[in-house]
Amino acid sequence: MNRAELISHISELTGQTKTEVGTTMTAIIHSITGAMSKGEKVTLVGFGTFERRNRQARTGRNPRTLAPLRIPSSKVPAFRAGQELKDVIDGRARQKAWEHAKPAHKAAAKKAAPKKPAHKSAKGKKR
Repeated sequence: MNRAELISHISELTGQTKTEVGTTMTAIIHSITGAMSKGEKVTLVGFGTFERRNRQARTGRNPRTLAPLRIPSSKVPAFRAGQELKDVIDGRARQKAWEHAKPAHKAAAKKAAPKKPAHKSAKGKKR
């Protein structure tokens, strides 16, 4: 599943527009990336933890010449799956059913919307 397919799927589940879902997803990714770049962990209980790990410097080999080369240390993103996600993937548990109640504010806004006045005929008016 790619980003566009994920946005479509979430849009169908929630009843939100694809634009709203796309904006929300972009904000979530931006927030997780920003926190990880500062060295913070982002934990989504039941899903997993996103974190930044330090990879130590090491010696590698150039595949063409087999000459040794130094690979510098670096910081890399890492994801550690939560127990609930592991259990669902392994088949030890079932994914919880999606329960979505329509937002009350949208339904109320539709009911409370003022009615448009009837159009008056242009006949009989002088210009």
